[in-house]
Amino acid sequence: MKKKLYKSRTDKKIDGICGGIAEYFDVDSTIIRLAWIIFCLMGGSGILCYFIAMLIIPERPANIVDAN
Repeated sequence: MKKKLYKSRTDKKIDGICGGIAEYFDVDSTIIRLAWIIFCLMGGSGILCYFIAMLIIPERPANIVDAN
């Protein structure tokens, strides 16, 4: 089965973006959040990327169960 990137329903702080990326790459969401903070502090473009990700990454459909 092909892996797809969705916003997380269970690991959600703001919109589930970091949790969804962590689920996709099978890593801890804290690592993704720390990387995103560093990315934001290095020029501020991380904030813009986060808002774009909020618009682009779809919500996980209710009928799809997480394999983890």
